[in-house]
Amino acid sequence: MLFLSKNVKCVRLVHQSVAAIVFGDGSSPHSRLYPLTKRRSEAAIPIAGNFRLIDSVISNCINSGITKIYAITQFNSTSLNSHISRAYSATSRLSNDAFVEVIAAYQSPEGNDWFQGTADAIRRCLWMLEEYAVDEFLVLPGHHLYEMDYNGLLDEHRRSKADITVSVFSRRKDEDFGFGIFELNAENRVVGFRENSEASTPISVGKNSINFDQVSTNNFPSMGIYVINRDVMVKLLKEYFPTANELKSQVISGAISLGMKVHGYGFNGYWEDMRSIEAYYHANMDTLQRTNKAFSLYDRDSPLYTLPRHLPPTLVADAVITNSFIGDGCILGKCRIKGTVVGMRTRVEDHAVIEDSVIMGSDTYNHNGSGMSEGESNGIPIGIGEGSYVRKAIVDKNARIGKNVKIINRDSVLEGNMEEYGYIISGGIIVIIRSAVIPHGSIL
Repeated sequence: MLFLSKNVKCVRLVHQSVAAIVFGDGSSPHSRLYPLTKRRSEAAIPIAGNFRLIDSVISNCINSGITKIYAITQFNSTSLNSHISRAYSATSRLSNDAFVEVIAAYQSPEGNDWFQGTADAIRRCLWMLEEYAVDEFLVLPGHHLYEMDYNGLLDEHRRSKADITVSVFSRRKDEDFGFGIFELNAENRVVGFRENSEASTPISVGKNSINFDQVSTNNFPSMGIYVINRDVMVKLLKEYFPTANELKSQVISGAISLGMKVHGYGFNGYWEDMRSIEAYYHANMDTLQRTNKAFSLYDRDSPLYTLPRHLPPTLVADAVITNSFIGDGCILGKCRIKGTVVGMRTRVEDHAVIEDSVIMGSDTYNHNGSGMSEGESNGIPIGIGEGSYVRKAIVDKNARIGKNVKIINRDSVLEGNMEEYGYIISGGIIVIIRSAVIPHGSIL
C-alpha cells in the first residue's frame, strides 16, 4: 500500500538537518510555457494575482520549518533572482542559520560552461551546498503549485532508512507528466524509472542489489521532489556518475541500478506541475474555487509568502466583480469582471468585460496612473481599453489592449503562432505577449 500524505502536520521538527535545493528552472523558446517565459524563468511567472510560482515552493519550506534554502537559477533569471533576494531577505530573522540564497549559474576555472542539467548544477555547487552540516538535501522544482508539509516526507525517508526518497503523485491523471514515471513494489521501494515516452521496462539491477524481476509493481508520476542523503549525493555525483547531467534520469535511475535503497512517498493533495499553457491557466482558475480545500490562499497555518509591494488599495469606480481575485493597486472603471485573476496595477477602462481570464497587470504606473508612456504608438495605454471584451485569455504584463478589442478566439483555433501580432494560441487559450500592443477594434 503506497504511503499517502495530503498535508501531514508532524509534531517532531526535522528541519535542522536538511537543506532545500530549489531549481528556478530554465527557459527557452521551446519552454512548455512560452511565451510567458520569453523574458522570465518558469519559476518567476505570476500566479493568483500577487504571487510568483516559486513563492509556493519556498513557502512550503518555511512552513515546514526548513530555513536553509538554496535557489539555483540560470536562464532568464534576472527577475527571479531579484524577487527571491528582495522577498526573502528577512528569512535570517527566523533563526541564526536561516537563509534563502540564490546561486546563479557561473563559470569558473574548473568549469567554463553553463550548468548542463540538474545533476551538473548540484555537483558544481557542492562546495557551497556543503557549507552547513546537514544530513539530507531536499531537491525541489521551483515552478510547481501545491501545498505540502515536507516533514512527512522527511519522516518517511528516515523511517525507511532510504538512501533516496522520491515523492510521487498517487492520484492518477491522464495527462503526460514531464518528470517521468517511477515503478514501486509492494514495500514502496522504487524498482524502476521510465520517461513518459518509453515502454514500461524496469531498470537493470546490479549484481549486489535485490532482484525485483518477479515483483509486481505500480506506476506513479514523479513530482520531481527528492530527499537524498548528503553522503549519498556526494558519492553519486563525484564517484559513480561524475559526468551525469540529469539528476532524475541518470543519477537516481543509476542509484536504483546500483542497488541503493530508493523509496517512494505518495502525495495525494493538489499538485500542478505547469506542464503547459493550458495547465497554467487552469491552475489560476483553481485558485478561485472556494471548494478547493487541498490548496487555499487563505490557510492561516500555511501562508503563502511573497514580496511586499507597498501598493495603494485597488480603486473600484463602478465595477461589477464576481468570483475573482483583484491584485493590489488596480484601477477599475465601470467594467464587469467575472471568474478572473487580475494582477497588480491593472487598469480596466469603462464598459470593458473580462471573463475567465488571467490578467497579469503592470510593473509600473505611468503619468499619474494613466498607463500612458511618452511616444507610445497609437496612444494605447497599458491595461484593458474601453469597451473591450476578453474571454478565456492570458494577458501578460504591460500589455496594451486598445478600445473595443475582442479577445475571444473567434475562429476556435487550438494552436496558433501570431507572435508578430502580439499573441499566440495554445490549447485554445489566447496568450497576449508581454508588452504587446493590440490596436483599437482588433478581433482575435
